Amino acid sequence: CRGAGCCCRSLHLNEDNGRFLLLAILIVLYLLCGAAVFSAIERPSEVQAHGKWNITLFNFSETFNISLEDLNSFLREYETAIAAGIRADALRPRWDFTGAFYFVGTVVSTIGEYKKQSYQ
Repeated sequence: CRGAGCCCRSLHLNEDNGRFLLLAILIVLYLLCGAAVFSAIERPSEVQAHGKWNITLFNFSETFNISLEDLNSFLREYETAIAAGIRADALRPRWDFTGAFYFVGTVVSTIGEYKKQSYQ
């Protein structure tokens, strides 16, 4: 086997595999283009918001005489608490029986509705 044609013959792509490979390449290209567009649209506003946030942090730090490192540490702890479901003014625990029952009911009813629609 010599020449450029040898490489293509050694891949053994039949028509179905070729179509699948072309579809996979097109999907990846579509995703890359979508990511580029989304990033180009959203990134400038994210940078602007980040700049405003940094100014707010600096002003708060100066006003209350707190170091930026201590303030950022406190905010990281706060984010962790929020992610864990801890709320500062909670009237009741988030995962008491009533809350858990509501969550389970929402999940079951949503999944059931999705399955019902997908089979029709």
